[in-house]
Order: sequence, then C-alpha cells, then structure tokens
Amino acid sequence: MAYKHLKHFIDTLEAAGELVRIKEYVDPHLEISEITDRVSKQPGGGKALLFENTGYDFPVLINSMGSYKRMCLALGVGELDDVAKEIENLFKLLSKPKESILDKLSMLPKLGQFASWMPKIVSGKGSCQEVVMASPDLGKLPVLTCWPKDGGPFITLPVIHTKDPHTGTRNVGMYRMQVFEKDMTGMHWHKHKVSAKHFSEYKKLNKRMPVAVILGGDPVYTYSATAPLPENVDEYMLAGFLRKKKVELVKCITQPELEVPADADFVIEGYVLPEEEPVWEGPFGDHTGYYSLADWYPRFHVTAITHRKDAVYPATIVGIPPQEDAWIGKATERIFLAPIKMTLVPEIIDMEMPVEGVFHNLVIAQIKKDYAGQAQKTMNAMWGAGQMMFNKILVVTDEQCGLHDYKKLAQYLFRHLDPSRDIYFSQGPMDVLDHSCSKMGFGGKMCIDGTRKFEEETGDETYVRYNGTLDVSALRASFPEIKGVNAALLAADISCLLVAVEKNRLGHIAALNEALYKLPAVQGIKMILYLEHTVDVNDLASSLWRFCNNLDPKRDNFVVRYTNADGKTVSGIGLDGTLKTKAFDNFQRDWPNIIVADDKTIASVDAKWPFLGLGGFVASPSHKYKQQMYGTEAIVNVG
Repeated sequence: MAYKHLKHFIDTLEAAGELVRIKEYVDPHLEISEITDRVSKQPGGGKALLFENTGYDFPVLINSMGSYKRMCLALGVGELDDVAKEIENLFKLLSKPKESILDKLSMLPKLGQFASWMPKIVSGKGSCQEVVMASPDLGKLPVLTCWPKDGGPFITLPVIHTKDPHTGTRNVGMYRMQVFEKDMTGMHWHKHKVSAKHFSEYKKLNKRMPVAVILGGDPVYTYSATAPLPENVDEYMLAGFLRKKKVELVKCITQPELEVPADADFVIEGYVLPEEEPVWEGPFGDHTGYYSLADWYPRFHVTAITHRKDAVYPATIVGIPPQEDAWIGKATERIFLAPIKMTLVPEIIDMEMPVEGVFHNLVIAQIKKDYAGQAQKTMNAMWGAGQMMFNKILVVTDEQCGLHDYKKLAQYLFRHLDPSRDIYFSQGPMDVLDHSCSKMGFGGKMCIDGTRKFEEETGDETYVRYNGTLDVSALRASFPEIKGVNAALLAADISCLLVAVEKNRLGHIAALNEALYKLPAVQGIKMILYLEHTVDVNDLASSLWRFCNNLDPKRDNFVVRYTNADGKTVSGIGLDGTLKTKAFDNFQRDWPNIIVADDKTIASVDAKWPFLGLGGFVASPSHKYKQQMYGTEAIVNVG
C-alpha cells in the first residue's frame, strides 16, 4: 500500500497497537536514544515511539520499522517473503519464451504495471514545500545526539538525492549527516558509494554539486534508500514497485536540477563544493556497535529547508544490536534473495544474516548442492556482487539443513567441516566501518564450506567427532591468561570452543593456540574462537557480535595439523577475535570503543521512566557492556 505521508504511517502503527506516544519532555540530546535503546532490545523489537514533547516544534518518530510486523506494515505486505515471491514471478514472466502473438499480448498488462511504478515529475509545489523557512536553520529540527562520544548531533534517517553530472541518472542513498552549523553538515559518503562517485565526477568538472535530502514521507522511501540496488537502477522505481503506486516528484526550490517526493515531511536543499576543504566528521556510534572514528568528509551547505505543516521528524539510532536497523536488514535479506537466485546464484535456496553479524560481517547461504566445488562457486559469485563485496564471513550449507534453527545448523556445519580444507581465505574491499582491517576498507574474508562433501572434495584428513572431556579449571590453571572458557557447545556436538584471553605479548594468540592443540583434551576440537578477556563467553550472542567485528579472517587464523591417538592426521583452527593493538599485534590503526550510554543519561531516563507510558521499568542495556570498555573515549585506551 502507498502511505500518503508519514503521519498516515503513524496512524496505521497506532491502529495496529504498534506505537506509543510519549508526552513527557524528553531531550533529543542523548535521552531519546537511551529510551529507544531500552525499547528496541525488548523481545520482538518493542514499540515504535512518538516523542511529542522535545522542546522543538516537531515530534520525533523512532523505531518505526523496528520489528518484523512494523517492517511489513511499512512495506504494505503480510510477510517479507511475499515481495521476494513477486519479484521471482516477474523474473520468470519476463524470461519466459514468447513465441506466439498471444504470448506477447499477455505481457501488455504487466508492462502497464511497470509503467505505473515509474517515478513521475509533477508540476507545482508539493506538500513537502508547504512551509519554507525564511532563513534555513537546522537548529530548529530535533536532531538527535545519540551517544556520549558522538562528534555532535546527527541526522540519522536522511534520504539523500544526487545525480550523475554526465548522464543525469539519479541516486538515492542514506548517509549520516553531522550538523556543524545552522546551515552546514558533513556528508558521510564512503568511497564505495554511488554518491561519492557522483562527487568525484563533479570534482573533475570543477562544478558545484547539488544535493537534496528528504526526511519522512512514505516509509518505503527510507527503505529504498538503503536497498542494495544496481548502480543505475532508480530507487524510486523500487519504491513504486513496493507501494504499487508511482512516486510523484517535485523540483527543489533552490536546487531545481533535483527532484524529491512531493509528500516528504522535510526537504533540506543544498550543495557541496568540490574545491572546498573537507570537515573533520565524527566520531559516531555506528551500527557495528562500535564508534566509527572521525575522518575527513565533504561539507554540505544548506540553501533551503521546507516542510509539511504537520511534519514529523523521523530518526533512528544504531549501536549494539539488536536495533531498528536489524529489521531493515531483515527486509533486504528476504527481498533480495529472489534477485540473487534469478541472476547470480541459481542454486541458492535461502539466506540468513544473523543480527550479531551486523549485516556485512556474517552471511549464511543455503544451496542445493549438485557437484563438488559448488560452495566455492557460491562464494565467488556472492563476493563479486554489489554490496555483498563487503561480506567478511560467508557460511555455506546445503539443502539437507535449514538455516533458522542455529543449533541444528551449527551441528551440521561442524560435522561436515575439515578446518584445514573447508575454510577458504581471501582479501578484498571491506566496509569502511570495519575497524578490524589493517588498512581502511581493505581486509580479509573467510568462507566456511559446511556442505556435505562429494568424493572429489575429500582429502587425506579424517573427520573426527570430539569425544574428549575438557577440564576447564585445569586449563585456566595452566594458562593464567585465559579468563573464561565456554565448552557448552562441545556437549551439544558443536566442535567449537570459546576462550576469553587477556593478551600480554606479541603473537600471544598464535602461541596459545599452538599450545592448546598440543593437549590431548583439546585435540579433536575443530575450532577455537578467542575473545577479549572482558567478554562473557557464556553469552553466545554478545560473543559472536564481538568476535565478528574484531576478526580479520585472513590475518587472524591459525591452522594446526597433528596426528591423533589413532594415528590419523586431523586439524583444528584458532580464530583471533580479540582487540588488536600496536604492542601485541603490530596493528597501526586506532581501535574504537564499543558504544554505551553515560551514567548521567541513564540516571535521567531511570527517573523519567514511570512517566513515559512504557510499562514496567527496563534497565539500560549499557550496564551489561560498561565493564567491556577500554577507557571512556571513542578510541580505546589500552595504555
């Protein structure tokens, strides 16, 4: 369905029992984020929140897509898989041979539908331009400061419009915007993003680059801006397909080269100068659960701010998962499964991006396996496809095991895994936000082939099921640097051990891994995951989140081969998911801290909680993680 405006979506959420209006005064500086963090981590994602008393003229909507149900409501579907099925049916229809005139005529209604999804520029002004600020001032918007070490307030749900200066092709993307002045922000364009490519072309031409930003409107606009579309596919075509109604666009007032949705809540118009010095932007508490550290980014100068008369300011927060973005990512996982299957990996059956993997760090693919090497084929195809190039860990399984029961999945994977043969390492482009890479935006990747093996794929090494008994107390006594051990997976027939280590020398993890695998009680364990000594390794979700973030697979793997008591050659692998430092790892980059709220904000929200209408008291999730920080700044202090 097509929403007329953001308020229409709010009314729909409220009618479905999915929204709480908060009338108590809440400060956009840190407090809204702290409340949202508590709510979004509730089972199922909690409720959408509408803060009606922020000290500004506009209410703030947040966590509006922060559950499966609300994500479906935003896209107007009963189930997210409904969209994938529709896309698959379209692909089949378009690729079907059309031999007769009747076959060709049968396509006409579908072609008419295609036309009805295409964005259309309409004359006149839109409702997004009902009010024009006499003097554009971002200080009049309730822009959130999300976390205590953020560089300042950030616009977190901006839908940003740019055009290729040569072709006029539009790109609609989402990039955070730090507010520096009433009419100037940073423009956080990563080098891999299309808008950054547009900016590069404007630089070559030495031309001022027009930019338009919308906030609100149909939530489909927000989703489409995040979608991993091919470079020259208009995001508003996807939006039209999803809402089953074309997006009507109006020309900007001060940047008439650009068009924006007529029904948006806010429009921020402006430009970027190619010759201007960049601004030092950040830090920012990011979706990885860590701060992304400050760097140089272009300056965006605001020339106009317009809005609806009844405008609502939409926002989101990101941080330690789960947050609202987990559900936006779930929509992408489900919707884009069909295009991957139809154009890239025909053997793929299903795909899962666990929330602990924060999208790019961990992807699990299920394939229909028909021949040897098919998992590697899948690996190569997926790492070469669009934003999937940022994937760090790819796990491949086959049709004999589903993806959604993680225990059964892990059992199946480890039964079919030979660590020295079935794990593949590579290097390539990585997300700029990945702090584990030795070089920004370039690092290691790993594919774990957990499929059943065909004859051609088996080698000399033997699959061994772990039947030993691990004395954790004795292990810690022998290795005092080990501060925690989780051996529970071994008892569940998952051949993986989690070890928390306090490193104290260069090459410590490699040496410890070699020493552990010399112990008879450890031999037979296929994989050991090493984590920081501050991490509770019995909390599997948090451990997986920390591990995936801190690992560069190509650099941080230690394969061990040995002959067991039966005279068979077997192998194990250690993977180093600890914090990296110059002293102990020869790591030269700054390492970010994890994101937690400050004590003052926590106490303030604790005091306000009874007046918020959110039910029983919910403690701050930050309490769980405070002891895992290294100092209190965005950059860790390990000195």
